[in-house]
Amino acid sequence: MKRTLVTGAAGQIGTELVQALRDQLGDEAVLATDLRTPDPGHAIRAGGPFAALDCTDGSALQALIRSHRADTVFHLAALLSAVGESRPQEAWRVNMGGLIEVLEVARQEEVALFTPSSIAAFGPDTPRDPTPQDTIQRPSTMYGVTKVAGELLCDYYHTRYGVDTRGLRYPGLISHSAPPGGGTTDYAVEIFHRALDSGRYTSFLAADTQLDMMYMPDAVRAAIELMEADPERLEHRNAFNVTAMQLTPARLGEAIRAHLPAFTLDYDVDPVRQRIADSWPDRLDDSAARAEWGWSPRYDLDSMVEDMFAHLGTPQSLRQE
Repeated sequence: MKRTLVTGAAGQIGTELVQALRDQLGDEAVLATDLRTPDPGHAIRAGGPFAALDCTDGSALQALIRSHRADTVFHLAALLSAVGESRPQEAWRVNMGGLIEVLEVARQEEVALFTPSSIAAFGPDTPRDPTPQDTIQRPSTMYGVTKVAGELLCDYYHTRYGVDTRGLRYPGLISHSAPPGGGTTDYAVEIFHRALDSGRYTSFLAADTQLDMMYMPDAVRAAIELMEADPERLEHRNAFNVTAMQLTPARLGEAIRAHLPAFTLDYDVDPVRQRIADSWPDRLDDSAARAEWGWSPRYDLDSMVEDMFAHLGTPQSLRQE
């Protein structure tokens, strides 16, 4: 991996992944792309090359790969779970239409491809605790359907055409660098901003809803480490389970209260997002990732919360006297 192109670079994962790749490879070696052009001061524009790109336009993507001389693509562009349920046909068009174009270009240009999957690829019939690496996948959301289809499509392009496809099944992701993008686990990001803005938050998930979570620095590092892993060690290639911690809104609220004692957490359950969350695993078994390429998270709940506040700041008025 010497020169990379990132689609969906202005999103939650892309914002931090682009910076990590530029720190490792050099600013000019990483071409950030997105459907919409961010403001000039946005990190992905200010820190290196940027191009507007609709990932469903294979010809435009191919031209950028050739001009940038990319050997690796991180394909992040997608509509997420909650947004996908409100616009399911568009979610299929973007998520699957974009992926097939990217795969075709990767085949033609002989570039390696990272594509993220998600815990949304599982469904209510999947074993919940722990959820095995290889198990039944019958998701009940359009986002989940596109993730299962994407996993299979990436496997197909590897076995049929030899494309170096790799991917992770991400849990919920928590980041201080970018706003939530319409996912079911967005509460775990929103809660920090509301805690600092007003000292209270109303969760759209029930207090005891347990989901796997990961802090963004671990998520970014996992993607890079997987793409650098020895392919001879990879028995699985796409959609490795990875996780770092298991959270509920109540548990996260308590961890925040350790820093902001006056913080108040309320609940107003959104039935759509609650239904989605209830169909997902309580805990992922990530032993395959640990065995095949050495995955290990660095952040747990306490260290993640501490780092979030270190970056977001803690207003003096909300600190404990």
